[in-house]
Amino acid sequence: MIASLRRLTALCALGAAVAACGTAGSPGPARPAHANPAPSASPSASRPPTLTPGPGGLTPVFEHGPRDLGKTVALTFDADMTADEGPRAASGEHFDNPDLIGTLRLLKVPATIFMTGRWAEQYPAQARTLGHDPQFEVANHSYSHYAFTGDCYGLPTVGSAGMRKEVERAYASLRAAGVSHPMPYFRFPGGCYDQKALRALSATGVTAVQWDVVSGDAFATDADAVVQQVLDGVKPGSVVVMHCTRSAAPTTERVVRAVVPELRRQGYRFVKVSELIGETKGHR
Repeated sequence: MIASLRRLTALCALGAAVAACGTAGSPGPARPAHANPAPSASPSASRPPTLTPGPGGLTPVFEHGPRDLGKTVALTFDADMTADEGPRAASGEHFDNPDLIGTLRLLKVPATIFMTGRWAEQYPAQARTLGHDPQFEVANHSYSHYAFTGDCYGLPTVGSAGMRKEVERAYASLRAAGVSHPMPYFRFPGGCYDQKALRALSATGVTAVQWDVVSGDAFATDADAVVQQVLDGVKPGSVVVMHCTRSAAPTTERVVRAVVPELRRQGYRFVKVSELIGETKGHR
């Protein structure tokens, strides 16, 4: 598990970025960030489910849904881009993966995209398209994709004073790109966090979303091995972490094409993270 996590987060350490794609669309107006930054999925809907804060008001952490409420699984894809990778994108490096998003649409698989604010600024039309597609939900992956702890796979580190700003600035960037209703969920860059980080984000009202299945797709060249790792790890209520970065996770589209029909054959139903969190709240 540790080796797999290190392979996964090597994507962050080496600065290879991003995920996501879609069709063009015009960005919407920017909105200011605030202490409880992610609104509901639609103006008339109730706020998406979040977990109750932990002891002392710490930001709650979600890893998987209930194991005994049926075979549900959430596929999540990290849209990583650090604050200093703009020159690489400008020079023509491709961080998107249209085939992957197209496959998810073709297979009718709902998914949760954890998007950095820097990525949304670089690809606002694609961010807006994902944010307006009911098949997907877009959540927060920080603005800069810098680590919230020390010694996090070589990522630059943001200080405790800047952690909340990273989350709020990311929400502002998502909205400016046209993602008008980002979800109140946050994924720590590299999956690295501690009590100091949880305390720093407590005022934002987010639920931190981790995972219980590491796909191992980062820099993978053997799609079959990634498929097997996912299938071996999935249990009822699982959250699978993957990437949709063409350059840094080139096998992911093939993995999805293999994993989805097999898990459906086993009786699994694909859901968004919000549904798993809602099931967890109702189960407690």
